[in-house]
Amino acid sequence: MNFLFIHQNFPGQFKHLSRALATQGHRVTALTPRVKEKTSWGGVTIFPYRIRAATGKDVHNWLIDTDTKIKRAEACWRAARKMEQAGYRPDVIIAHPGWGESLFLKDVWPNARLGLYAEFYHHASYPHLGFDPEFPQKDAEADKLRIRMKNVNMMMHLPHCDAAISPTAYQASTFPADWREKITVCHDGVDTRLLSPKPKAELVLEGRRKLTVKDEVITFVNRNLEPYRGYHVFMRALPDLLKSRPNAQILITGGDGTSYGARPPKDQTWKQIFLDEVRGQISDEDWRRVHFLGRIPYDRFVAMLQISRAHIYLTYPFVLSWSVIETMAVQGAIVASDTAPVAEVLTHDETARLFDFFDGDALVREVNAVLDDDALRQRLGKAAREKAVAEFDLQRVCLPAQMEWVKALAGV
Repeated sequence: MNFLFIHQNFPGQFKHLSRALATQGHRVTALTPRVKEKTSWGGVTIFPYRIRAATGKDVHNWLIDTDTKIKRAEACWRAARKMEQAGYRPDVIIAHPGWGESLFLKDVWPNARLGLYAEFYHHASYPHLGFDPEFPQKDAEADKLRIRMKNVNMMMHLPHCDAAISPTAYQASTFPADWREKITVCHDGVDTRLLSPKPKAELVLEGRRKLTVKDEVITFVNRNLEPYRGYHVFMRALPDLLKSRPNAQILITGGDGTSYGARPPKDQTWKQIFLDEVRGQISDEDWRRVHFLGRIPYDRFVAMLQISRAHIYLTYPFVLSWSVIETMAVQGAIVASDTAPVAEVLTHDETARLFDFFDGDALVREVNAVLDDDALRQRLGKAAREKAVAEFDLQRVCLPAQMEWVKALAGV
């Protein structure tokens, strides 16, 4: 069969599924603006499309997001038309609709089956909106309307969607009822063979200090260091955490940008704002034990998780980070916020220690509890890995389930 994947950053969530279909002998193609020329990867033929420059003026603020998605959708549609005119006919299209690209593809190939990655549907009510009182909306009533407008793209996709897949039940639950009946819950999966405990793991910091499992390492990971993932809560707990753990090395991984939520004030970063807020409370000696690693290669990321004695994770009620499942897989002891996406996969005192998102004191207490009790730490880590292997293993659980979803989507 002919499969066409659409993702603005291909392969993204389709990394394993697209390659598995190619391995089975299917013709697998992808459209993405990530490449400039036709190329191949893992048996997948990748075609580029170019996003045209903006031509409109005075776009309403609430329409900026939709306007961007329509521009991408048009660009992808034009590339698809050229493929169609050259004789290409996909049987199945699998797309992440979040950036709009797949919106008009059924107009090119009306007989193709369309499967969508249902990542998140925005809500204009608590806790989706107004969860963190520190960052109130400037115009709360108007903000509800703006948030509703963010769903225009998804609403326009629904009539064309034959089936959808969502990584967690929480994320699927955010969608309206007429979407949920089309959604299969199946996580992307992690490689629990690669992501496994490694007693001899080590990580060299800045080409000098080497850390191993014998060191007391505390880790914190965000794609970007920002409030949506609790960076501000973590940083405000950092002074007390350093005082209570005089031998700990704190490893903070993440970029300086903004992935989710509001952007910081002009010419600032959330990273620096909260770093500046707490730096005066931390001695120079203690500060030398704090290491901002930025974004690191995946092999170093895995090694960091493998040497971590306590991994801290916080998030608003939003998409669950892959890093949670990856930490579970390496048998990490996790201290995490008791928010809905986390509570779906982690249970307090069984697979992790959970605390109220806004309670920095509780964060410190739970980290201390984990680090002071070897038996507790080992019990939590062992149970977390068992759950990761049983429910999130890529090869045995998730990829087979994804392939079954594809079969049902294709009607074979």
